[in-house]
Order: sequence, then C-alpha cells, then structure tokens
Amino acid sequence: MARVLPSSLTPHICILPSQDLEELLQSSALPSLHHILQSFSPLPQVTTRTTTLTTVPHASFALRFSDLTEIEAACREDEEQRATRTIDWIGDRISKRCAKWVDDFEKMNDRDVARTPWWDELRRCAEGDHIPARDEGWNHPMSIILAVSTTAPNPLQAITALHSQILDFPSWVDVTHLIYTLIIHPKNSPLSDEEAGALFNAVKKQYGLHTYLLSLELPSPPPPPVSIPALVPRLPPPTISNGSADAVRPDLKTAQTVPLNTLRMSEQDIQQTARFAREFVIMNLVPWMEKCVIEWNETYSSSRRLPLRLFSSTRRLFGTSSATPVHSSSPSLHTRSSTYTAPQSSLSGSTIPPPSQQRRLAEFATILGDFKLAVAVWESLRKEGKGGSDILPLLIAPSPAVQLHASHALNTIYPQNAELHSHTQLRALQYAVRWESTLTIGDFLSDTLEGERWLVWAAGNAEEPPAALLLAHAALLSVRKNARRRAALWYFFAANRLEKCGIKPLTMYFLRRAHELSLSRPEKLLSPSFWMSENRQPSDFEGFDAIMSGIEHPLGRLLYTTGDAPGAVRHFLGLLRWSSASSSPLAQLSSHTVDITKDPSSSDKVFLEDFQVAISHLKSISGEQARLEDVKLPLRFVIPSQTCVRLARDSVEGEQSEWETREEIWSSFWKHRGNEKLERSGNAAVEEAFWVDITLRNPLDTEVVLASPTVVVESSSGDAAWIRDNITIETTEDTILYANESRTISIAIKASKPASLVIAGVAYDFLGLLPTVESLARRGRRLQDTPQQRQTIAYAPEELLKLDVEEASQELAVAFVDDGPLVLAEGECKRMKLLMSNAGSRDIGEVWVVPGAEDQIWIEPLDSGEGSATGMAWKTWQSDNKIVPPTPYSIPLAEKLARSGNTEVTIVLHAGRTRKQDLSLLFIYREAQGSPFHSTRVIRSYEVVQGLQISTASHPSHSPDHSFSLSLDLTNILSSSNVEINQIITIGASWLCSPLAELWPEPLRPSQSARMSFGATSTGDCTSVNAVSAFVSRKLSNVLHGQAIGPDDPPPLELLCGHVSQTFAYEPFVAHFIMNARRIAVSSSLAQSHPRIPTSSHPSIFPLYNPLSVDFVVFWKIPSEQRSGHILISDITLGASHAALREVLEGVESAKVKRSMYAETQREKVEMLQAIRDSEWNAEMNPVVMTVNDGLVIEHDFSQGACLTPVEFTIRNHSLSHPSRFVLRLDHRQQSSLHHLPAPYCGRTTFRGLLEPLQTTSVLAQLCATCPGTYALSGWRLETEVGEPGREDGSWQVRHRYEQRAAADDSSSIIVSDLSLP
Repeated sequence: MARVLPSSLTPHICILPSQDLEELLQSSALPSLHHILQSFSPLPQVTTRTTTLTTVPHASFALRFSDLTEIEAACREDEEQRATRTIDWIGDRISKRCAKWVDDFEKMNDRDVARTPWWDELRRCAEGDHIPARDEGWNHPMSIILAVSTTAPNPLQAITALHSQILDFPSWVDVTHLIYTLIIHPKNSPLSDEEAGALFNAVKKQYGLHTYLLSLELPSPPPPPVSIPALVPRLPPPTISNGSADAVRPDLKTAQTVPLNTLRMSEQDIQQTARFAREFVIMNLVPWMEKCVIEWNETYSSSRRLPLRLFSSTRRLFGTSSATPVHSSSPSLHTRSSTYTAPQSSLSGSTIPPPSQQRRLAEFATILGDFKLAVAVWESLRKEGKGGSDILPLLIAPSPAVQLHASHALNTIYPQNAELHSHTQLRALQYAVRWESTLTIGDFLSDTLEGERWLVWAAGNAEEPPAALLLAHAALLSVRKNARRRAALWYFFAANRLEKCGIKPLTMYFLRRAHELSLSRPEKLLSPSFWMSENRQPSDFEGFDAIMSGIEHPLGRLLYTTGDAPGAVRHFLGLLRWSSASSSPLAQLSSHTVDITKDPSSSDKVFLEDFQVAISHLKSISGEQARLEDVKLPLRFVIPSQTCVRLARDSVEGEQSEWETREEIWSSFWKHRGNEKLERSGNAAVEEAFWVDITLRNPLDTEVVLASPTVVVESSSGDAAWIRDNITIETTEDTILYANESRTISIAIKASKPASLVIAGVAYDFLGLLPTVESLARRGRRLQDTPQQRQTIAYAPEELLKLDVEEASQELAVAFVDDGPLVLAEGECKRMKLLMSNAGSRDIGEVWVVPGAEDQIWIEPLDSGEGSATGMAWKTWQSDNKIVPPTPYSIPLAEKLARSGNTEVTIVLHAGRTRKQDLSLLFIYREAQGSPFHSTRVIRSYEVVQGLQISTASHPSHSPDHSFSLSLDLTNILSSSNVEINQIITIGASWLCSPLAELWPEPLRPSQSARMSFGATSTGDCTSVNAVSAFVSRKLSNVLHGQAIGPDDPPPLELLCGHVSQTFAYEPFVAHFIMNARRIAVSSSLAQSHPRIPTSSHPSIFPLYNPLSVDFVVFWKIPSEQRSGHILISDITLGASHAALREVLEGVESAKVKRSMYAETQREKVEMLQAIRDSEWNAEMNPVVMTVNDGLVIEHDFSQGACLTPVEFTIRNHSLSHPSRFVLRLDHRQQSSLHHLPAPYCGRTTFRGLLEPLQTTSVLAQLCATCPGTYALSGWRLETEVGEPGREDGSWQVRHRYEQRAAADDSSSIIVSDLSLP
C-alpha cells in the first residue's frame, strides 16, 4: 500500500472549457467544471505499476483541478509579489476567523489532543497553492482537459479551436502533459445521442484515443443541493491597480452563486461524472505517467551506466539503438493527443528552462508510488544540489538521516544573515505542511525525528502569521510529548509575532497557554534534602520564572487594550514578582516601548508605568469603589527580621553586636560578685514615645513611592476603638526608594495607658494607588524535639513583634553636656561632662559604666579637680604582665539619685587611633544592693587626627657606656599650631634608657622636626627574660599539640622608667592610660599575627610586656588650643634573641602527624605554625657585633722605614643569656672598598676568644704601611658560635653559627702621611 501523499504533491489537471460549456453549467446552477471535478477527488482504490511492473495499490489517489486561463494569468504575476499576497491572504483569513475558533476551542476538554482549527486552515491554504513554480514541478500542469458541450452550434469546430489554441505559459513551465478531450452531452442538447456518438468517434479519430463522451441529465429546475467535501481555499487573483501594466483582471466566470460545499446534480449525473473521473485516471492519466516514467528512467539509467564506448560495441553487436529522449519534445511522445509541445510565450527576453527531466521523473515516480526509483532519483538530485531533501523525509523510513534532510532542505532556501523574502517563507511553510501531514504522528514526534523542531526551523525569524502558527503547532506537538517548558517558550514566540500582526484573539490564547504551561511543574522527583537546603516547600512552585514576565506583560497589555482593566491591573502587578528575572531574554522581548536589550533594568520601570496607567484608568471608570480587595502586591518591601522596637533610652546609632559585647563584659565581670541579673525586658513607659525601626528594601530596578507608611498595632487591652483613643501612631511622609535601595524609617508610637502591644504589620499605599499591608510576623524556629518533627519539617508558631507599655519605675537618662562635633588630636586627653538624671519613680543608688575594648576612659573621683596633677616621677612600675580585658568602672555618687534628681560626672577620654569612631558607653544601674540591674546607652561620635609623626630607630652603640643607641624623631604635621614636647618617658623591663641630650626648649613649629637620642644599658639580670620565655614556650607548645591551656598567669615584671624632664607634673590618669594603650596595642598585634589562635585565649598565652621591649611615652601640649596629651610608641625590641621556640617547633614538625580528612584544617595548622615561627618570641639574631676604631691619622717618616701602627677591633656580645665564641680573620683581599689601599697586616691575623653575656673585648692588630695613603679597614671576617648557657658538665654546645663581613658601603679607614715630604 503506497503512502498517501499530501494534496500539494498530486497531479495537477488544467481544464480549458468552451464558452458554450460555461453557459451550460451556469444555466444548470453548477459551478465551473474544475470545481465539479474537484469534488470527486480523491479516487479510492487506484492501482499503479512501477518500472519493474510491480503493482502498487493506492487507497486514495487525489487530483487537483484548476482553470487553465487562471493558471496562465497567475504565471504572469511576479512570484515574490504572489507570495506576499499569499501570506497576507492567509493572515487575513485567520484574523477574521480566529475569534470564533478560540471561543469554540477553549470549550473543548482535550485541547492538547484535538487538531487546532487555525492549523487546519493554514495547512489547507498552503496545500491550495496550485500555481506553477520555477524551482519545482508539482504545480506544473500534468494534463490539460479540453472540454466542450454538444449545445454549441458546431461542437467539432469548438473542439478544433480549443486544440489549436496556443498555451500562454512562460518558458519555465513544463510542456510535457497529456492532452485530453472531454465532450459533455446534456439531455437537452440539440444533438441526438447518435449524433453525439458520431461526434465522439470523429474527435477520437482526429485527436486520439484520449477522448471521452460524458452524458448528463442536467434537469431543469436543478435538483436539491448535495453536500460535497469542502474545496481547499485558493488565493484570489490580484485586483486591477491604476497604472499597473501587469495587473491581472479577475475572471467573472469564477463568481458563483452556488452555496458553498454543495453541488446541484442528480444521482445519475454524479455517477456518470465519477465514472468519467475514474476512467480518466485509470485508463489515461496513470498509463501515460507510467510510460513517461519508463522512458525517462531509461534515459536516467543510461547516463549512469558503463562508459559510452561499451554501449557503442553493444549496439554494433546486437543491432539495438535508441534515441536519447529530449525533455522538451520527446520523440516517443509524438502524438499530440498524448503530449503537448506547441510553442509558448515568454515574459522576458531571456529563456528560463523548465524543471529538468530528472526532477520530473522523481515527481512522477513519487506520485505513482514507485518509491524505490523515486528515492534513488531524489538522492541523485540532492547530491547535485538540485533539491530533493524536502521530499526524502516523506519517502524513507524514520532515521537520524531524515532530520538531516529536513534541516538541509530549509538551509538551502533560507539565506544566511539576510532578510527572509515572502517566496522563501512560503516554500518553508509548504515543506513543513507536507512533512506534518504525511508522516504519522508517532514517527513525526519520535525522539529520532523530533518533527516539532522542523516546524520551528521552518518558521525561522519571520514575523508573519504563518510563521507564528508554525511555532504554535510546534508548541502543541511539544505538549503531546510532555515537553511543557519548550512548548511554553514556542507559544510565547508565536504570540509575540502574532501581536505584531494585530491578531489579538490568537495572541491572547497563545499567551494564556504559555502561562498555563509555565505554571505546570516538571515531573522530577527531588530529594527532600533539596527542599530543606533551599528553605522551601515542594508546593512552593510559581512557574518557569525565566519566561513568566515575558508572558504576562504582553498579556496584560492586550487585556488593557481590549477593555479588561481589572485583569490588566492584576497581570501588571504580578509582573513585579519576576523582577529578578527581568533581564532574561523573554523579558527583553516583552516590551516594545523601551529597548530593554540596551537597558535590562528598565523592565521594572515599564511594568510599574503600565500598572499605574491601568489602575488609574480603573479608578477613573469605577471610582474609588474599584474592587481592589483581591489585588495583592506580589513582593515585599519590609524586612521583618530587621525590624525592631527602639526605646527612648536606646541609642539610634551603634551596632547591636557592640552593645551585646558590652553586656557580655558586664556579665563576666559581675558573675563573681553577685547573682543579680541585668534586666533586658525593654519595656516602654507610659507617655513616652518609642519607635519602630522598619527596614525597607526596594527589590526593583526602578524607584518606587510608598505613600503614608505607618504600622498596624494590635492590643489585648482593647479593640480598634480603644487603640485609636489610647495609642498615638505616627504616619510618616511619603518614602521614595531608589533602585535596589535599602533604608530604615522610624515610626513613633506613644501609649497613654499601660498595655501589651503587638506590632502586626506595616501599612502603606503602593505608588499612592494600592493600599497594602505587609505582615511583620516571622517564621518560628524549626522544631526537632520529636522523631516526627525531625523527619517532617515543622516550625513553631510565628513570632510577632511584641512590646509591653508600663508605668515608668526606674530609668536613668544619660547625656553629654556638650554634644557638638568633637575633633581630637592623637593622644589627647579630653575631659567631658555627663549629666545623669533619674527619669523614673524609684531611687538609683549604684551606677556602673562599661566601655568598649578599645575605649580609654577615666572616671574622675568626686574630690578631684583639674589642678590635681603631681610632680612626683616614678622610677619603677610593678606590672602583673597580664593582658587584662577591660572591666566596668564604678561611677561615684555623693548620694542616691532621687526621682527627678540629676548629677554631673566627669570622664577623661584618651584619643587613640586616628580615625572616625564612636564612644559607646553602656550604663548599668540599680536601686540598691540586691536589686536587679537595668541598662541604658549613650554614644558620642568623635574624630581623631594626627598631630605628631613619630618614628624610632635603634642600633648597637659604639660607646662602651651603652649597649644600644635609640633615636626618637618627631615631626609636627599640623598646619598652623605649635606643639610643645614636655616630657618623654622610657619604659622597659631589661633596659634602662637615659637621654643623651636635654629636651629642646622651643616648641615644634608646623613641619618642623626634632630628634631625641637615648642610650640603653642592660640591667644584667636575665631572670625575667628566661621566665617569660619559658612561659610563652610552654603555652605555645600546648597550643601546637592541641592540649588544654591552663589559666595560670605570666610571670610579673618590674618595669624601669626613665624621665627626660624631672619637673614635669603628671595627671593621676597617666599610668592608667599608658597601661590601657599598651594592652590595646598588644591585643591588636596578636589578633593580626595569630588569627588562628582564639582571641579569648590570648591573655593565658602571651604576656603584656616582652622583657626585651622598650616603650616611649611622649607628652605634648598645644598651648594655643588648650590641648594636651601623650602618645605611646611600643615597637622597639633590644638585645639578641636566640629562637626560644626552636625546640618546640622542631618537636611539632618531627612528631607523627595525624592526618585530617579536611584540607582546610591542615592548612590552618600550617598557618598557625608559620605565625608562631615568625613571632617576636622566636626571634633570632647574631649577638656579636664588631666595631673598628677608624678615622686615625698617623704621621710617619718613611725615610726611616715602614710604619707600624696598631688597629683596635672591639667585639661585644649583646646577648643577655648566652655566651659566644668568635674567630676574627684579617685579610686585605676581603676588603670591600675600591678607592682605598688594602690594609697590609703583619704578625697575627687570626684572633679567637670567648664572650660571656654582655661582655666586651678588644683585639689589636699590626698594620704595616710601606707608603703613605688611606688604608681601608674593611678586610675582615668574623665567625661566631653561640653556645648553650648553664651546661652542668661545662661542655660547649653550639646553638647557632653566624658569619659576618664588612658591609659593602663600609668606609672605615686609617690615614698614614709622610713627614719626609715637604
């Protein structure tokens, strides 16, 4: 059984009727002859034969009939113009019918299974194209029927006239066709039946056997109409345009008054006509086509056989010869009754050839069902680039190659990066319709072919209705394959193209279908852990967010333009929930007013503008009574988790974590002193305003206005009327939120009676048009108490923002007396006054203040004054050497603060680091001992600027009186103020520093610098050094081995203080601030250098002072501004260290490493080990330093001989604990100076010695100068071995080895002059 081909691939029969026949049909209320014959197509049960004489049964054999004059006229029209008219005609037909189609189709239940009427209409319009084309031969006439009636005055003459008529076809129309003569003999004909038979015999004798006599009754009046299949729609001829020479005039004979889809013929006439149609096909058309195929196949086969020379030998031997048929006039089809080859007119001077004989062979074989031959010929044409890829998918079995054929067929007609012409679009449409209608639905939608994608390829980027309907049908087929997201995408593209064509009903339907499919959830089973990790419920599916905005926006616009304002408002408002996906490709295509591809952030602006227009229009037509109750804002501007209540005693500024840290400091401080708790109820007081701080965030990419924001308050004390009478709620001004802006607004509330309030939500008017209320409820905690709760996600009830308003009983109000801008110089000590007032009803008898970790304050006693400075200078300090965390300070009160009482407290602030910062003080108070504590907060912003630029330097001293020399450089960087340096203090545990000069009496003017030099001398006692080093080594060993760190304290130290000025008067808070500054500096340094060691354990591991460190304290004063203060410099370490942690580190590295499965843990251990290795407690340096006594000038009379002079080398051991051995080697070849003479040494040139800790020795070498000059003393090398101290057996064990030479820029030298020279 042959496959049923689409009607566009069936034989095309043209009919040329005589004038008398047309008049006969009109008088009988019948349509034109081609319409009558088309009603009898297709013919059932037709059998054809292949070239191998195999019979091929056809269950249905269709024909296409048309009027010859219409075809001739249509061929004269430009193909591009006709294609443009065809596409417009299709769009017009669909536009007129789609409204009813959509209404009827939406009432159906199985919309995804039934065929859509718009696709059927598109398919029938595409298959109705019957005009011959230049690039294929399917529409070229295969047969021409010359029809006359016996009612003509001279029927034979009429037949002769029809046969002699010249066809007016262009040169590219194939003229190989069957000429057939049809004689219609009506009952009322003037000729009798015998005369009609004689006429039939005469015509058959003169024009061939392809003749038929059709006898019809054609009664008058006509019989009742009989229903017939609907004819395929065909493009109407073009109308006459003024000035157009090639316009085609419509033929009046096509205008029929016969009802559609009916035929007024008697049953006998219908049978006679059906008999003629069947005899025409079986006895004439099919045999003629088979004959053509056989002869054309012989020509096709002979051109692909063995070489021509072999054929010549065969003909000579066997005497066979056959002329090669020519396609334009085949010798074998010489009879005019079978093939018409008369001359034809041409539209242009150049002759365009008709379709090749090979293509016509493939087409004929396809129609006859000889698919084996057809496939071979089509393949041959495809390889030659002459087409065939569009037909092969219809003939071969489904395979991956079929999809490649379809893709190739479309690629050959679609130009690359060029505009799609109408003719190209029409050809692609015809291909797609043929494929979809011929292939079975199972094969077409199979994973092998994926035919729905062919329709998308055929649509291309064309924006005409046919292309849109191709996409829509591809979407429908994808739904059947359960590819819903792909279907939604293609429905959207189809709607987008139809909207541009103005076909609104179908556009809205496609958008609604895309919306429905996008909301459908994909059938994929995900692990429950996925939903837990995403903090979402499996039912929380809002659709395919990548395309929802692109679907809903045009749908809303269409609803608005069609008068559905409420629906448009809901769609435009719903678009805002897809703001995060507004830059998706579909969202970019959804707007025509703004070029979103250039500015993706403008999509939200477009959505809001459309919403404003729609809701304003709705209110204008419906008044204020517009039904907006069910219109809900799909996004949130309020962040409930960041919304809080702020009382009057709370500070507006300051991070909450900072206040929590201060509360923890207080809890740690008081837990060893009492059991009283710090009350944190945070209740408001009656007649006292409190504020609700609401954090707003604009998730949109454009600004919005929240008009009249306020809060919704509920109370258990009364209803809404009670709240209106007793609760005053502020309504703030309109809030403008810019794109993605976050802002906090405060709404004041005041209660006139005690009550329990619930802040339920925030109310505002979105854009001043839509009243909105957002809930402030927060989701409760995750319940995991029972096995059922751990297996199934369950949460506690929602948490609401609650607040109790009570009568004020105990409340302390604290404020700075002077709260103006505060700018301090670095190190300045600033006195500030605080006013404390009792705002409650009960007394306050105890007050504490908790500063921050880096806040340096001092609470002045009640009996102190500003003139309480003392002139006594301390020599030593006893330090516990602990990094003590800050503790609260008790504020002295002369007496209890009674109700409405107040007092002033003076605090001294020491300005530390140069930056903008806040002084955040937490005040803790209570009525009396045993009462619970309450708290209040106060904050003061200030800025610290640098006034002095200070730097320090140290180096071994050349003087035998000091081990090290220190220099302190100061520069006044103020722009206009002079700075006086009043005092400099040095603080150290192992070094006593003495100034080498007096303080300069004059102040430092702007940009002026000064230097102060000191000599450092060791105390000689290394006990403290060893004790502190052992403590740190033990603690760090525990850290590296993962052992517990004990709470023991580091060894205490006695600090030695050196004062430059002995008459300077010290304030009582100086020692306190110096220790605090040292603690802050050490804590900050440890946090940076040891980030892997918890900060809380630093006080148990590291001491406050390194015994080898030296601190400077510089006291300054600016008389013109009444400022004074001091600055601590603590970055100097003197003396030699010997890697005290070397054994600990080697033990950790050599120990068996316990491997960790986490690379991050191992990396942290390596970082901690490296930080300890680089710390100051593991410092290492060469303790032995050598100096040369240079600069001597020796006068000698060289006439008496060579000059012998001694050179002194001083070697000093700077270690406080370890002895050292040295070897000094003198060699003038090792000198580094190129401009001096080498020093010629004589006698001993190698010196050895042993140096105890802090010991100094001298070595004398003999210099033998044979001539005057400058001799360089840099030719030496010093080798040093550092030994372990305190060996019981007295043996020497080397700890470190060093070797040093003179520096490259060493200029030490000695000058020898000659006295004998004049």
